[in-house]
Amino acid sequence: MVRAGLSAERLTRAGAELADEVGFDQVTVSALARRFDVRVASLYSHVKNSHDLRTRIALLALEELADRGAAALAGRAGKDALGAFADVYRDYAREHPGRYAAAQYRLDPEAAAASAGGRHSRMTRAILRGYDLTEPDQTHAVRLLGSVFHGYVSLEMQGGFSHSVPDSQESWSRIVDALDALLRNWPAP
Repeated sequence: MVRAGLSAERLTRAGAELADEVGFDQVTVSALARRFDVRVASLYSHVKNSHDLRTRIALLALEELADRGAAALAGRAGKDALGAFADVYRDYAREHPGRYAAAQYRLDPEAAAASAGGRHSRMTRAILRGYDLTEPDQTHAVRLLGSVFHGYVSLEMQGGFSHSVPDSQESWSRIVDALDALLRNWPAP
């Protein structure tokens, strides 16, 4: 019998909250069962296993990030769009560290194809159209932006910039400026 009030969606959201509290790598079906004060077996009618739960949390995080990205990009172009998009990732990681980690979770091809990951790519490519990049340079630029955003955010979240000056916000702004300049003057092959 399905326990009243439990559903895959509710468990996914609770798992995402748990990830933000204790870290994505600590999210398991057992940990979630403890949170709801139920037996682990009672959750298996909603999620298959811990991998399924983590996949669901990853899909939720990608969707939330894509929704924020779309809202931030509305009506913006060029450097303004680039900065707004970068800030979406940084702000989301600060607000939801476990969900941000979940967004990096390796999905199987079917789940990845059905995820909001494609929206992220399309938004990044829309920003890059303002810089007049064509293939394969556009793909290289997508990878560059993702690497810089994720790398900076990851180092910052681990405290990598907390004991030095200038403030990490100043560095972040300078990085966005540098990316804008690089994209405007993309090197020829």
